[in-house]
Amino acid sequence: MPTGSSRALLGRALGLALLVTPLAACSDDAPGSPPAVTPSARVPADVVGGLTRALERRAIAVRHHDAAAFEAGLDAREPRFARGQRTYLANLAQLPLARYRYALDPGSLVREGDAYWVVVDVTMQLEGYDDRPVTTADRYRFTSSRKHPRRFLLASVTDRAWESSHDVQAQPWDSGPIQVRTGDGVLGVFDAASVAEADGIIGSVQRGIDAVAAAVPYPWSRSVVVYALSDTVFMSSIRDLPGGDPETLDGVAFPVASSPDGGRVAATRFLLSPAMLDRPGTERDRLVRHELTHVAVGEHDDRAPAWLSEGLAEYVSVRPLAPEDRLVPEDAVTAAEAGVTGLPGDATFNDADSGVHYALSWWACEWLAQSYGEPTLWTLLDDLDVRGADPEEVLRADLGIGEHELARQGAKLLVLTFDPESLVPTEPPSPSESPSGSPSGPASGTPSGTPSGSPSGSPTGSPSR
Repeated sequence: MPTGSSRALLGRALGLALLVTPLAACSDDAPGSPPAVTPSARVPADVVGGLTRALERRAIAVRHHDAAAFEAGLDAREPRFARGQRTYLANLAQLPLARYRYALDPGSLVREGDAYWVVVDVTMQLEGYDDRPVTTADRYRFTSSRKHPRRFLLASVTDRAWESSHDVQAQPWDSGPIQVRTGDGVLGVFDAASVAEADGIIGSVQRGIDAVAAAVPYPWSRSVVVYALSDTVFMSSIRDLPGGDPETLDGVAFPVASSPDGGRVAATRFLLSPAMLDRPGTERDRLVRHELTHVAVGEHDDRAPAWLSEGLAEYVSVRPLAPEDRLVPEDAVTAAEAGVTGLPGDATFNDADSGVHYALSWWACEWLAQSYGEPTLWTLLDDLDVRGADPEEVLRADLGIGEHELARQGAKLLVLTFDPESLVPTEPPSPSESPSGSPSGPASGTPSGTPSGSPSGSPTGSPSR
């Protein structure tokens, strides 16, 4: 899944730390082409103070949900922008904000007539869901009040060119109306067309948290933010989206970096595709558990190969299922019967054969658990979560086998499970019985669900890569 780096939080020692509103477009409010970010020598010295006071007033209005005071800080000459900001305030009021502040960069001030463009860092933290504050940057436009020239009003939070060049990613609450629903450890973000499915999705995530917590040995918060929206706009904006096409994914888990330059990961959230919203039952529950596994594992698989990260998520996702409900794509059975020479590679994991790759990775993990015991999976993940670790060397050091043999044995077990008549197996090299049981047969067509950056039609989904 796309992951943040471990670099320190971006330090802009400029400006003031104040509680204010975050970047929020909610409409295409940018008036023309903003000037480039080139500090202007003609900016009066008291402008920074005036902008700071404007943001302080806005902060108070946000904290107290004071719509009148909030709107008083907006430029009434920009009615479309004001409408979008009213929506934004309503969105923000639904979120559990533990922290909210900003840092103004005085060096970025640019004068444009009687208006000023300025870059700000906006920091917010969702209480109970983010391990640390999340800082994003954007460029705002302020104008002077007609009645009080030294009083500044917010006229825009959108500079498309600047946002594009600085990889600014708008969150759902920045871009239009949302509906927030909560459960035990779950914050669900929906929209008007998806909120009807909120109860079922929240329930699925709650059950999934319990199941995943019982299987994943790492400590985690047992809480998660899930986006369940009726379009793929936000999914399209996720960096390093597996396969690059949101229409081919059923779900995706993604890290939330703590600063604009990456920084430490503040949280891992996940998103369900529109196609999964009205698909309750085993298929969606399995997908949810797959994504939650990525949430629970967090940064422990940052350096692991995709086959282990995704194979583990699949392995965990099927634990609560009866053996006959643990399906794989028919293509995976066919590929396994034809013979495999290696484990799926990172570069091609989410290509057109992603359903096959997820299945082969899952069954490599099944074989490992059967042959060496389930704890071996997590030991292997820990040993591979080391900078410079070579999977082949780690496998041989830990287990005495290489990737080729693991791929071959996993494929053989898959065939033995789903099409036993096609294979006369040798004695399985396992001291323990398979922890996953034996499904009665392959799914017809492609799998049901989708994995981690999960291709639409495979058993689960989430971009851990």
